[in-house]
Amino acid sequence: MDIGYARVSTEEQNLDLQRQALEAAGCKYIYEDHGVSGAAIERPGLADALAAAHAGDVLTVWKLDRLGRSLPHLVETINGLRQAGVGFRSLQEQIDTTSAGGRFYFHMLAALAEFERELISERTKAGMAAAKRRGKHIGRPRKLTAQQLDHARELIKEGKETRASIAALLNVDVTTLRRALCGPRSMEGM
Repeated sequence: MDIGYARVSTEEQNLDLQRQALEAAGCKYIYEDHGVSGAAIERPGLADALAAAHAGDVLTVWKLDRLGRSLPHLVETINGLRQAGVGFRSLQEQIDTTSAGGRFYFHMLAALAEFERELISERTKAGMAAAKRRGKHIGRPRKLTAQQLDHARELIKEGKETRASIAALLNVDVTTLRRALCGPRSMEGM
C-alpha cells in the first residue's frame, strides 16, 4: 500500500499540489502537516504516517524536503523505514528505495551526508585550534574579568571577607569564583 505524506510550513501555504501528486502516484492514504516547519520535532501527520506504514508499504512524499529537517535526519528516517520493511519514494527526486537503483542513490546521499558532517566537524576543530593559537577564548564567556579576580585575591589575602561575600560582591556564585581563582587563566601573570 502506498502511503503519502504532505507538509507545508505556513498556514498561508496550500497542500493541493502535493496532495494531487500523491494521489496521482497511487497513494491511498495521505497524512498531512499544515503550518508545521520541517525543523519541528513534533509533526503529528508524519508520526501518523510512520505509524500506519507496515512491512511491504511504501511511504511517498512529493519532495525530499517535505520529509526531513536535514540530510542526516532524512537518512535516519529512511533507514528506520527500511528496517521496518517499508519502502520510500520521493516523486520530484525520483528516488524509490524499493528498487536497486533507488537504494543505491539513497546510499550515495547517505554517504554524502556523512562526509558533510565529518567535513564540518574537521573545519570546526581546525577553526577552534587556530583561534586558541591566536589567544582567543573558546567556550562560554568568562564571568569575571582579570581586574575582578585581582580584587578578589586582594580581599582574600586581607582575610576580612569570606569567599561567599566576595562572590556576592562580584555577583557570581561561590563555585564560579573558586574555579576562576584556580583556573588556568588565574595562573597567568602570577
